[in-house]
Amino acid sequence: MKQRAVITGGAGFLGSHLCERFLSEGWDVLCVDNLLTGNKDNVAHLEALDSFEFLEHDVTKYIDVDGPVDAILHFASPASPIDYLELPIQTLKVGSLGTHNALGLARAKGARFLIASTSECYGDPLVHPQTEDYWGNVNPVGPRGVYDEAKRFSEAMTMAYHRYHGVDTRIIRIFNTYGPRMRLNDGRALPAFMSQALQGKPLTVFGDGSQTRSFCYVDDLVEGIWRLLASDFHEPVNVGNPSEMTIREFADKVIALTNSGSTVTYQELPEDDPKVRQPDITRARAVLGWEPKVQLDEGLERTLGWFKKRVQVQGEAPSEG
Repeated sequence: MKQRAVITGGAGFLGSHLCERFLSEGWDVLCVDNLLTGNKDNVAHLEALDSFEFLEHDVTKYIDVDGPVDAILHFASPASPIDYLELPIQTLKVGSLGTHNALGLARAKGARFLIASTSECYGDPLVHPQTEDYWGNVNPVGPRGVYDEAKRFSEAMTMAYHRYHGVDTRIIRIFNTYGPRMRLNDGRALPAFMSQALQGKPLTVFGDGSQTRSFCYVDDLVEGIWRLLASDFHEPVNVGNPSEMTIREFADKVIALTNSGSTVTYQELPEDDPKVRQPDITRARAVLGWEPKVQLDEGLERTLGWFKKRVQVQGEAPSEG
């Protein structure tokens, strides 16, 4: 019999790429999304497939799925600063109630369970690069705490179900990821820079631009998720690209790639914004045999076409610089 995966948040950026990967591997896929931040257009090309099914549902409410389920991947959550600052209660609920419901389904179906956690569990880290045994430096009452603590709670809930109920669980800590199907207005660096550069607008850099990030192409991330699900490893695993650069360097790279005449402007750094972010992927290399393959220049080239189309859809002709 074909295996079947339930992917919550499956109409989002990462979730839609996961749906594609599982379908390509011969699985049946049930994509669950309430479309709060997801977009059904992301999976519209899959709807004609007999092996794909879409269910519009809020996972903070009880999840009822007919038939067998072999794997549940819980990716439902607002995932950018704009989203979780505008939707703080929903962010907390999907990390707590949503995770509880998804784990309950995994227990009922005897399914493997993988939770999408995040590098934000490390907060504004005092250890660099970040290893999985670092407990983090998170402000629980700051504006970003709704996302950070929701994900930390979801990890704790996942491990509780593993230890107490014997659910076969996985935890992936996702670092900055980019690629096609990101939203123009999701507030993260790459969509903001690309849309601004293509429109000839100044690129907005927060702080002095010296804060660092590392960027992983979505295909590499999906490969890491696939390998983790297939493994027998239950502790958290960092998946991301350890190649680190400053936000100012990244802005300059996007300007050069788009051949834009844009300049850079600076705004005040948001509260609790991490100063550094770089994964230690020693565990992923050892346990999964995984490391990123797509270099940043190649990944940005692949992503550029998507953003050109999205900018044009919004009625803004790209600037040729």
